[in-house]
Amino acid sequence: MRDITNTPIKEKMKLTEQVIKSFRAAKTFRENTMRINSLDFSVQGDTLISSSDDESIFIYDCQSGTPKKSLNSKKYGVDLIHYTHASNTAIHSSTKVDDSIRYLSLHDNKYIRYYTGHEKKVVTLCMSPVDDKFLSGSLDQTIRLWDLRHSVCLGVMHLPGFPVANFDPEGLIFAAGINSDTIKLYDLRSFDKGPFSNFKIEKEARDMNIEWTGLKFSPDGKYILISTSGSMIKLVDAFNGNVLHTFTGHSNIKNIPLEASFTPDSQFVLSGSSDGKIHIWSVEKGNKVAVINSEHTETIQSIQFNPKFMMMASACHQMVFWLPHMEE
Repeated sequence: MRDITNTPIKEKMKLTEQVIKSFRAAKTFRENTMRINSLDFSVQGDTLISSSDDESIFIYDCQSGTPKKSLNSKKYGVDLIHYTHASNTAIHSSTKVDDSIRYLSLHDNKYIRYYTGHEKKVVTLCMSPVDDKFLSGSLDQTIRLWDLRHSVCLGVMHLPGFPVANFDPEGLIFAAGINSDTIKLYDLRSFDKGPFSNFKIEKEARDMNIEWTGLKFSPDGKYILISTSGSMIKLVDAFNGNVLHTFTGHSNIKNIPLEASFTPDSQFVLSGSSDGKIHIWSVEKGNKVAVINSEHTETIQSIQFNPKFMMMASACHQMVFWLPHMEE
């Protein structure tokens, strides 16, 4: 795989529709024996970390396109892995023993701290983009706010339905999705006073039997992306709650959480599909700009674009790195 360090996204190559359509699989990794359940790029974009249902953690070198390190979490299982602000530590949820969140040193594969409180499976986990705070959401119908440095949570919100939440790019507010029909915005400095804004998202007939399964702010902070258990993704104005676009056309046969992601310039939205294809839409126009065939043999549940370099990664049981293939 060619070195991608020469293609920083903000300098050498502009991400246009033509470039997006040119992405091709550059490397396929078959290290895992079961589904890869989550992936996360480091802030610098030089490495990628993944967790799998086979209870392994892999770290990949994005510049050389090689597996860099593997770790195991056989005792507790591993899901929803995220780098902290240091690329030698990560947090993840547990799939066995209990529903604690674990803070892991990747250097020596030792746990630094456990965060207990959730009584059912954790299904949402995200780090603040600016400090040591993180959010977790569980099927116990709570969202909890934590600080890496303390094992006791800073606050608990009780809510109906599948919990989704995330921080805005500046780390000043967070959004929580309530009952798959309402977005509540909280100020981190005064979250205990309740939300400062509520957006009721009107449901269409096709929305009735689907749940929200993920929520992300765009990197420019203007939009909120809601992924669902159906074949539908919603793009919402982060300031007034208006639904700007509904992205469809990808398949989700098993009605499972499919990750949807923004490109770093907030221009495009990416999603996997049950048919192993990658679907890409325009944020501004709402139209589909590309459907890219892949070597994935199973549903693509995780997909993200590198925050610094012109590459993306997608995962089913296999991990695939993608690069643009522009004719010289």
